[in-house]
Amino acid sequence: MGSFTTLSQSSSRLLFRQLFEKESSTYTYLLADSFHPDKPALLIDPVDKTVDRDLSLVRELGLKLIYAINTHVHADHVTGTGLIKGKVPGVKSVISKASGSRADVFVEPGDKISFGDLFLEVRATPGHTVGCVTYVTGDGPDQPQPRMAFTGDTLLIRGCGRTDFQGGSSEQLYKSVHSQIFTLPKETLLYPAHDYKGFTVTTVGEEMQYNPRLTKNEETFRSIMQNLNLPYPKMIDVAVPANMVCGLQDLESKAN
Repeated sequence: MGSFTTLSQSSSRLLFRQLFEKESSTYTYLLADSFHPDKPALLIDPVDKTVDRDLSLVRELGLKLIYAINTHVHADHVTGTGLIKGKVPGVKSVISKASGSRADVFVEPGDKISFGDLFLEVRATPGHTVGCVTYVTGDGPDQPQPRMAFTGDTLLIRGCGRTDFQGGSSEQLYKSVHSQIFTLPKETLLYPAHDYKGFTVTTVGEEMQYNPRLTKNEETFRSIMQNLNLPYPKMIDVAVPANMVCGLQDLESKAN
């Protein structure tokens, strides 16, 4: 655990907060460049019910919110990006092009999302949905160390997202994790979109050793995922249509 508290100068540049929405057990992440004059910031996976809390924190910390980002089209809650765009002029919503959703900015593998002198790298990690991406902090002496990856529902702490709806594929998810996440340095901190047992963070090394699903071979993993017998997500019929248009409201179409 000691490595978690040893921060380099570049790490102290990054202002980081992990926020929680209890009904859907969703984590929202606030990142900002605290050394930049404007203190530009972004939110990853905001939830509609906690938008006011998140924006209050942004104001208290003196940040300038420039992006509201989703890792994928969520099925268990409505994204807060639409509400945020209505409350904070100039904020741009971001999601993967592969998601087929509406947003101001569509990202593809290899793209960089810059905020001040920091950036997130986009990695395609489909499997839970066709449009899932993982956002990874930059690799370089002026970027936070250890690196951080925001894995959405692709990789959870000692688990992974389900693969039985929204174009999910257990084969794709397995390959995504092993090729795009497990190839990161073992000390990389992993922050998921959800946790249901009270955990907040893990590392690549931990999950490579202890994840009960993704340490198995691909055939065994596929069998595990096919036999989860999970209930139909209670919010899916509301959340997915709303999230395909950037949350509760498609502000651009209303303006037009």
